Amino acid sequence: MQTIDQKMSAAGHRPAGFDYLRILLAVAVVFWHSFGISYGIPWTEQAMAGAAKPFVSFVLPAFFALSGFLVAGSLARSTLTTFAGLRIIRIAPALGVEVVISALVIGPLLTTVSLGVYFSDPRFWAYFLNAIGKIQYVLPGMFPNNPIPDIVNGQLWTVPWELKCYLALGALALVGAARNRWAFLALGGLAPVLLTLAYVLWLAPDRKLTELGQITGWSLVLSFLGGVLVHQFRALLPHSLGMCALSLAAFVAALYLPFGEALLGLPIAYVTVYLGVLHPPRSVLLRTGDYSYGIFLYGYIVQQAVAQFGPWTHHWYVNFPLSLAIVGIIAAMSWHAVEKPALALRHYLPLADRLVGRVAEWCGRSLGFGDSTVSRPPLPPLRKTA
Repeated sequence: MQTIDQKMSAAGHRPAGFDYLRILLAVAVVFWHSFGISYGIPWTEQAMAGAAKPFVSFVLPAFFALSGFLVAGSLARSTLTTFAGLRIIRIAPALGVEVVISALVIGPLLTTVSLGVYFSDPRFWAYFLNAIGKIQYVLPGMFPNNPIPDIVNGQLWTVPWELKCYLALGALALVGAARNRWAFLALGGLAPVLLTLAYVLWLAPDRKLTELGQITGWSLVLSFLGGVLVHQFRALLPHSLGMCALSLAAFVAALYLPFGEALLGLPIAYVTVYLGVLHPPRSVLLRTGDYSYGIFLYGYIVQQAVAQFGPWTHHWYVNFPLSLAIVGIIAAMSWHAVEKPALALRHYLPLADRLVGRVAEWCGRSLGFGDSTVSRPPLPPLRKTA
């Protein structure tokens, strides 16, 4: 039986399964939102308590587990400066453009208030804080009569948690734990315990135990760490259909256990990586670009815009296909006009890494650390990153 690492190697470390997963998970987010946007929050809450819970509870944590696995690989191949730079150029440009388009194009076209009121409202200016991860959900006069009123970008609640994941991984890298599988295993095993204690003693002392299996941002963080942990042990973990089935069963069981949220990370991570390292032929769509981030960014506001056209759009089977068709076009434009050009900046990251190294060396000498008379090897030449 092959290990996960062997499956990765057989696919040239670029298995198509992860590409398919990204698209499918992004579309799944739009699919799920089509119900809430069509029928309102009470319907969503009722569905979450019923048969839809396993599906809904898998999608976002799987996104984070996928990110954890791939980002851990990126960190292993780069310095901390390059790692931070890659995360910034992947997230910030497209997010910033989406925020600007939402506020300056879609908002003025669809707002129910006058443009004077719209542009003078403090909520308009606050909306631009989304570009730095301080999430604002409202633009003046937007979608007041929709089943979910006023909310422009409900999907962005995950962005601050994603940033927390990257900061946590960077901090672990600073102390050497991110590249030490056993140190990370100790931390990964401790995290669910700490989360459970935090719930009991601080975050939710008044909540019933059975309510603590709900998906929150912390479960996303644990799924991310689970993905990192699977990457650390990829050379030891078998790529096993049986383990995938057991992990899936453990995930479903944890949803209905007290404090089950703290147990979701590893099962979701294994299932996600098992599927991700599969290597079916890439479709034409996948060969032309990665449209998953654009679908995620623009999905909610497009769905709300479709819902604004009246009750006839307030059905998931109307909202979902119409919105997906529109957002697919926008996502393609985002990839080719914003995301792909931004990723080209990665070729300059080795230069930034060298500059940071020089500054750190100068600061160290200025503070009395190190001996400026000691000869040091020259810095490596500027190379393009992979």
